[in-house]
Amino acid sequence: MAKSAAREPQRRNARSNRARILATARRELGRNPDITLEELARAAGVVRRTLFGHFPGRAALLEALVEEASESLQGAAAAAARPSEPADRALAYFLLSTWPVGDRYRMLLAVTRRDLGADSVGEVLRPARDEVTAILERGQRDGVFHTHLPPAVLSAGLEAMTVALLEQVNTGALEDDGTRAAVAMLIAAGVPREQASAVVDAVAATLSE
Repeated sequence: MAKSAAREPQRRNARSNRARILATARRELGRNPDITLEELARAAGVVRRTLFGHFPGRAALLEALVEEASESLQGAAAAAARPSEPADRALAYFLLSTWPVGDRYRMLLAVTRRDLGADSVGEVLRPARDEVTAILERGQRDGVFHTHLPPAVLSAGLEAMTVALLEQVNTGALEDDGTRAAVAMLIAAGVPREQASAVVDAVAATLSE
């Protein structure tokens, strides 16, 4: 009992160090994708041994960030689900709710693809892809979205477009809180431009309340 109580501060300290390292990695990798673990340790305010105790190599650190991003995206996707809403509004809810997660982890797109392979990025995006496919299928059935492409193929296209837009945010070519991307996605799905803008504006207002 006493030993367990004595260990708890050590566990809390370890959890705090791990969280600080991951938060620092999210920030610093966006500035310098080639930053070394030693440089990350200094930026996080921990000694090299502490960082390597949690993450024995760069791949382990990136894998932890990928897992964190996947959990965040799944949580945002679950919170954004609007099965009773018209499909265009449901898609807007999803896009606006998940954009902050993509924005937070956008540095992972290039770094993880390079270091861990494209499949790692695909696994992170899989829950979003499945949810969007379901929304698109419903919208096509209801006549809200075009039927030129099958739902899964259209979902893959919208996913690629989202990734491309996030990468443009990375380069500084685009500033967006998600609304511009959401309008673009709805238009790509077949919603007329004015209607897409109105839907996104209405959903954004609801989310900001």
